[in-house]
Amino acid sequence: MSVVEPVFGNIGTNKRLNRFSLRGKTKVQGQWQLYCLVHNLEKVNRYGKLG
Repeated sequence: MSVVEPVFGNIGTNKRLNRFSLRGKTKVQGQWQLYCLVHNLEKVNRYGKLG
């Protein structure tokens, strides 16, 4: 089981996503997915391949 809150803390605080800069549901979803992609790429870069 994992805790989800650190992801929101990292995106909100470290990436400074206080509010979305685009309007419309599809554009906001795209912006959120971009921030999530950056978060996951940083995790892959930091921890690399396990095993």
